Amino acid sequence: MDDYTPDPAVPTDLYIGGKWTAASEGGRFDVRDPSTGRTFATVADGTVADAIAAVDAAERAAAGWAATAPRERAEILRRCWELMTARAEELARLVTLENGKALPDARGEVAYAAEFFRWYAEEAVRTYGTMLTAPSGTNRILVVQQPVGIAVLVTPWNFPAAMATRKIGPALAAGCTVVLKPASDTPLTALAMAAILEEAGVPAGVVNVLPSRRSSAVVSAMLHDPRVRKLSFTGSTEVGRVLLKEAADQVVNCSMELGGNAPFLVFADADLDAAVDGAMVAKMRNGGEACTAANRFYVEASVAEEFGRRLAERMSAVRIGPGIDPQTEVGPLVNEDTVTKVDSLVRSAVESGARAVVGGRRPDREGFYYEPTVLLDVPPDAPILREEIFGPVAPLVTFDEEDEAVRLANDTEYGLVSYVYTGDLARGLRIGEALDSGMVGLNRGIVSDPAAPFGGTKQSGIGREGGHEGVLDYMESKYIAVEW
Repeated sequence: MDDYTPDPAVPTDLYIGGKWTAASEGGRFDVRDPSTGRTFATVADGTVADAIAAVDAAERAAAGWAATAPRERAEILRRCWELMTARAEELARLVTLENGKALPDARGEVAYAAEFFRWYAEEAVRTYGTMLTAPSGTNRILVVQQPVGIAVLVTPWNFPAAMATRKIGPALAAGCTVVLKPASDTPLTALAMAAILEEAGVPAGVVNVLPSRRSSAVVSAMLHDPRVRKLSFTGSTEVGRVLLKEAADQVVNCSMELGGNAPFLVFADADLDAAVDGAMVAKMRNGGEACTAANRFYVEASVAEEFGRRLAERMSAVRIGPGIDPQTEVGPLVNEDTVTKVDSLVRSAVESGARAVVGGRRPDREGFYYEPTVLLDVPPDAPILREEIFGPVAPLVTFDEEDEAVRLANDTEYGLVSYVYTGDLARGLRIGEALDSGMVGLNRGIVSDPAAPFGGTKQSGIGREGGHEGVLDYMESKYIAVEW
């Protein structure tokens, strides 16, 4: 195995107002390697006072950054992309060390993350307004786009680089200043990104990074500061509901990318080899720890046995181990709580009559591992079909009719992404329109793209990230009535 420890130059303090600083109370917290469960670094533990200091810094920088020429903002973002690309391997290894994902997954994430800087470098100069004559003919309607203001960005542990850049990129392109609160399990990647942003020329105070174990307190304090005008959160629906209530006190503009429960539909006319390939990507990217992960597999009855056999064969061949090992295809889950939840869902399904034809248990080794698992004969009311698994587990359910497949797929409070495999393009497009989700992968196991609007319906969130829509989430439309 290729052992790795982070470069001692990787920052571990708070980044506020362009300076690296200890937490105001001197506290620090541990960062653990999921492959062993052992601590390999400690990071400054930000306080409420530090959170307000970060907002102070963002306020001081706000007017100057909003007034910075769009082309200048664009060039800084382009330099961020160049620096991330040049240091991709070091960043990927850091992601793997603190998150646990296999190194190929981490490399893919870093490349994807860097692209948000390049995309929003291009979008920074394209924040168009509009002008038209009022229907009454009495005046002109002039609409200009202005930055919404100071933004609080709260990111999860499963994609510590990409979830940061997907928020920072459009915020900076729009002219906003930000305070980033990264997940406590994976703060080092966010801090490494802060160093890159500084080197690229982001002025002091425009981006502030506040790791903290006191997530509820520090985020609440910022949301109740009247200077904060935007919250962008990626995480669980449960936490998202709490933050929406908090944000309501100051009527803060909110973007929410929340939980998923993605259905993966396979019809009898599908190319089964392609469907299995897509299933492996949709299910096993990041070891299943993705909001876009295929969570429920609905397979037409006539091909269910064959699809299940092929999927089980592929899943059984996946090599698990430390993410940093070049031979590893799926690494450990992020922490003990996640392993416990996944194991509980699988046990409950088996007790209800499901069969684990592959996996179904936690291997006897140190670290937070769970075996790639395929469950057949899953009861339609099993809890594993109602909850976001966030692990390498594929439960299969059969269906007979197209309408039944759509009904089963939509029978959830979530609506982030759906996957459909069929050889009939008309059917695929018809089902794509009928599925109640913000995104659909049609004969594709991956949908994420910096140039596309990412987001969901129902309990999966509010707003969109990526694409042109992403920068609009950080802007306000101002209408000016004028006549000449």
